[in-house]
Amino acid sequence: MTAIDVTGARTPEAADVITGARERIDALDDRIIGLIQERMAVSAVVQEARIASGGRRVNLSREMEILGHYSEALGKPGTALAMTLLELCRGRI
Repeated sequence: MTAIDVTGARTPEAADVITGARERIDALDDRIIGLIQERMAVSAVVQEARIASGGRRVNLSREMEILGHYSEALGKPGTALAMTLLELCRGRI
């Protein structure tokens, strides 16, 4: 299978551009996943400290701040992304 077949491009030049861009996207995705895993670990520290001090695991006002931040930066899809992050970071405590 050629690069043109794999990318859906109509020319070898376009296939090269697409292939290079996809490699960059894959590298970015790996970094994003790593950052999400780091965020999950930091969130667990916050939750553990809050619970140990007699607080609740989730702070809804903080979650609303996060939702607002993502929504402002990315629009409606940002809200969905923030909800997913919050769900991942609520942890398994």
